[in-house]
Amino acid sequence: MKQIYRLEIVAQEEDYDRACGLLALEVSFGWEEENLPSGETRFRIHCEQESYLRELGEKIGRAVPDARQTLAAVEEKDWVDAWKEFFTPVRCGSRFVVLPPWLAGDPEFADRTPVLIEPKSAFGTGHHATTALCLRVISDLLDEGRIAAGQTFLDLGTGSGVLGIGCCKHGLQGIGLDIDPLAVDNALENRSLNAVSAEAFQVGAGSIEAAKGRTFDLVLANILARPLTEMAPAIAAVRASGGVLVLSGLLVIQADGVEAAYRAQGLPQARRVVDGEWCALVWS
Repeated sequence: MKQIYRLEIVAQEEDYDRACGLLALEVSFGWEEENLPSGETRFRIHCEQESYLRELGEKIGRAVPDARQTLAAVEEKDWVDAWKEFFTPVRCGSRFVVLPPWLAGDPEFADRTPVLIEPKSAFGTGHHATTALCLRVISDLLDEGRIAAGQTFLDLGTGSGVLGIGCCKHGLQGIGLDIDPLAVDNALENRSLNAVSAEAFQVGAGSIEAAKGRTFDLVLANILARPLTEMAPAIAAVRASGGVLVLSGLLVIQADGVEAAYRAQGLPQARRVVDGEWCALVWS
């Protein structure tokens, strides 16, 4: 089997933006990304050229000196077949199930709303606890009648578009924003895969600034604790009066700090939904 090379980088939470920005400039073909329970992020880049990865590692070392790196030779796999072997459906709340395209229409999930995700990049397949938490919260809010068809939503850090697609399949309309152009492409592909119209789910590049001046009945932000805290005034401002705000992408140990930033904007105490070490903050 053909041999390729893998550069693995583990960056601290405060170094995430710098590391991700450098990778966006240097790695046009994409990378894997995994949030660790420690708050760190693991990046993996696969390439046939060892020299390219060595040079990339040197650049990362200069820009993010505290990041840990490992360069190793690995066997190339048929990644599509690997996904088919290991991708398992993810049930979220009482309503949703996240499925790969090859399981679309499986009668086992006939009682759930399917969200089809092409699992070829790490932008949110539902397997990460924070994505599953958000879908579970959306399911609960629908069950409670707190959100309903005809309302509007903002999906900030949309990734694969999984949350926005789930909302659209229950009659909401809104926009999904992401600063990563690869994520935007992935969300657009998944929107088409789920037969969700461009009118119902507008997907584009950008952060909270792109939504300035608008308000939404439901605001979803599944990103990281630090940007959630820094953007608290702007995120709180796009929540319509009486609307719902859901924040995720944070560890339980980070929840107090993030919640404090939003209470400083006049919000009451949040409800917390926890899965292991991960937490979602809900103002409903």
